[in-house]
Order: sequence, then structure tokens, then C-alpha cells
Amino acid sequence: MKWTEQKRNDLETKLRDHQFTHAIPYLLETTKFGIRCAKTGPTDYTNPGCSRVGGDPDLPPDWEWPMTADGEAMTFLAQLNLQELVQHDSSSFLPKEGMLSFFVGVDEPAYHIEHRVLVMTPEQLVTAVNRHSPEETTMEETFNGFALSARATLEPPNYAYIDYDQIETDAVGYEEFEEVYQDIRDEGKRDILQLFGYPTSQHDDEEYEAALRLLTGQDYDYDKDSALNQITKKLGGDKDKAKQEIQDIVMLLEINTDDDVGFCWWDAGVLHYFIRKEDLMAGRFDRTYCSLYSS
Repeated sequence: MKWTEQKRNDLETKLRDHQFTHAIPYLLETTKFGIRCAKTGPTDYTNPGCSRVGGDPDLPPDWEWPMTADGEAMTFLAQLNLQELVQHDSSSFLPKEGMLSFFVGVDEPAYHIEHRVLVMTPEQLVTAVNRHSPEETTMEETFNGFALSARATLEPPNYAYIDYDQIETDAVGYEEFEEVYQDIRDEGKRDILQLFGYPTSQHDDEEYEAALRLLTGQDYDYDKDSALNQITKKLGGDKDKAKQEIQDIVMLLEINTDDDVGFCWWDAGVLHYFIRKEDLMAGRFDRTYCSLYSS
């Protein structure tokens, strides 16, 4: 990612204010650009195509509802109008127009969850109408619909991904960093979705899990070395390319547990959608991976 002078100054000012000048080079290297979406109020179904979380989706009338392999109707989770996001996309990864719609199957087990990400072109978006969810879907619940407002964010490494040696000194430790972390992210109470950045997780291996499945079709056994070896073998023995593939896994979307909407991912966890950077740039949203993290 490329830092603008304003973004660089903003980050450096926050770090100086919190006495973390020693961590400026490290955090300039590891902080990612993100987009977060906050609930603004009940969704307006009379205005199809607006960004929404929960409720019912807007789809072209001739589109079939996404179904699982077992013939169950998937549950609609969110739709994101890309024109509403493009001004906040510092990565320039997302398409500039159209809409992405996220559906999910049964969230058990927590890995390789059946799902769909639908891509709507601008021409298809014009024809979209509100579609009521089937009476029964995979989540067996109905969720309240909320309109969304997007904003650009800076996303430093969280506790699972941070290099503690880079931020801790004799004077400051991780507890002090938590304050600057919150200041940098400027997280809001009504935030519910996050695009890009670092996934909420206990360990720094979510990208290994996603890359392994997307590239080899194999499930992750919670061993990063094993996953790297399997990906390397799939790529003809090119270990550097395998490492780059893991590094280039992008968190397309993180969906929080939220009482207003009614989402609860196991024990108040989060749902993740991942995609390879190459596929994201090519608009291949049929090549995504879905998993769930709960403490």
C-alpha cells in the first residue's frame, strides 16, 4: 500500500502523542488501509441498491436465490454498493461500480463454511428489487436490516499479529499500545463490518487456512509449516511463491456479532470472508473462503 503524506502524518502524530516514536518505522510498514461500515439506522427498502447489513437483499428479479449443496436456502448477511465504498478504498482493490452481496450456509463447523459472494454489475444493479428471504434459511433466524455508512480507516496489527519486540520498551508495554491501537483505528460503537486490515483472531494463521483451502482444496490442521509445505508442493516447489500467496490473502469482509441486527457467531465471535489478492483484482468473487472465529 502507498502512504499519502496526510495519512503518514496522522499515524506519526498519534504515535508521538502516545510516546511510541520507536514503533513508527514498524507500524508504517505493517499498518494496512481498511474500510469500516457503521449502522446508521433501519434500512430503506424503497431505495434498492443501498449498502445494507441484515434484513433482505436487493437482487435482479431473474436471479435464483443462493442455495447450499444440500438444497437449503442460504442466509443473506450484507450487501455493499461499491460506489459508496470506492472513495474510501485506498487499496484500489475493489471494483468501482456494482454491488457485492454476501450469503452464508450453516456456520458449523467454523472452517470452510459454505457461502456465496454475488457480484452485481451496474447494469444488473439498476434492475435489482427487494427480495424477501425464503421462510427457512440456513441460519434459521431472521435479522434486522440496517443501512450502512462507510469510512476509510488505518488498521495496525492486532494482538494476534503484532510483533511485541517492535512495540515494547522498558517504558511502555502492550497495555499502553492498546490505547494507541484504538486511537489509530478510531473504532465506533456502531461499526459492524470491516473490509481489509487484520482479521480478529487468537493466532496469526487465518491467512494460512484460507490460502491452503483456496490453492489446494485441503483443510487446515492448525500447523503453519504443514500448510506452507502443502502450498509449496502445489506450486511446483516454489516456496517463495507460496509465502507470497499467504501474504497476499486479503480479508474481504469481517462481520461482527451484533445485538441490533441479531448476528451472534458462536460465542460472540466474527465471520470472515477471505480472497486471494490476484482473484480480488480480477473480480473473481466466486473464489473466496469463509470461516468463523470465536474465543
